[in-house]
Amino acid sequence: IGTSLLFWVGFCLLGTDHTHAGVSQSPRHKVTKRGQNVVLRCDPISGHSGLYWYRQTPGQGPAFLMSFLDERAADKSGMRSERFSAERPQGSFSTLEIHSLELGDSATYLCASSLHSPTESVALCTLTFLSQLRVF
Repeated sequence: IGTSLLFWVGFCLLGTDHTHAGVSQSPRHKVTKRGQNVVLRCDPISGHSGLYWYRQTPGQGPAFLMSFLDERAADKSGMRSERFSAERPQGSFSTLEIHSLELGDSATYLCASSLHSPTESVALCTLTFLSQLRVF
């Protein structure tokens, strides 16, 4: 997935239409203790059917976690463990939940949305930093 991930991340960054800068995230920053649970939320641009979660640790590029097409989980190949889960009810917002946090979960979590699925060449997407998560 490495080359294709770089292509899509680059495509998203280059293809961002700032008049539609509408992907919103919460919380922007979260500091919590080991063993706790955290829920991160992504609200995509209205009308976008594709939604993608990524995780970036210091010194590394973004790593794919999961994608949705409407409310259906399209690709879960990057989910790290059973402690990570995501959903997208009714194809609207999405939540990423991490259970029993570990120190290694500290990262920047990113969300992207696209007008169409990633296999379509006319995808319009917006990639934004979701949350800075620090576990101590």
